[in-house]
Amino acid sequence: MEYLLNLGEFAGGALQEKAEEAMRKVIGNMRDPNTPWKKQRQIVIKISFAQNEDRDDAEVSVSVDTKLAPVSPVGTRMSIGVDLRDGKAYAQEYGKQVRGQMSFDDLTPPLKQEAADGGAPAAEEEKAAVNNDVIDFRKAVM
Repeated sequence: MEYLLNLGEFAGGALQEKAEEAMRKVIGNMRDPNTPWKKQRQIVIKISFAQNEDRDDAEVSVSVDTKLAPVSPVGTRMSIGVDLRDGKAYAQEYGKQVRGQMSFDDLTPPLKQEAADGGAPAAEEEKAAVNNDVIDFRKAVM
């Protein structure tokens, strides 16, 4: 007995279409920088046959499944605690610094701006920086 099977024409060309779509998904997943590079991807082609009792007819089912790498999780940090001013609990995402923590950027004087009357700027921080005076950190804007 000889069986000829042209996969490109099988099921009216549906197998070919499904396999090509699966290939696009796998290649897209492989190129996605948010997935682990080392994880294997798969394309599974399944052809199932269910014959009748007389063995003269069969129902054939064709499926194409992909097994892709999962998207890598994204991490972040949260500060969790109690606000001492009002006693309420909080959880707040933070980037490079913790909630309420000051950075050097908070202490740099603002850019010099001319006064409305055209005079020289009069910011306390600028005067302190020029005179090498002590800066009052309690007045820094958060």
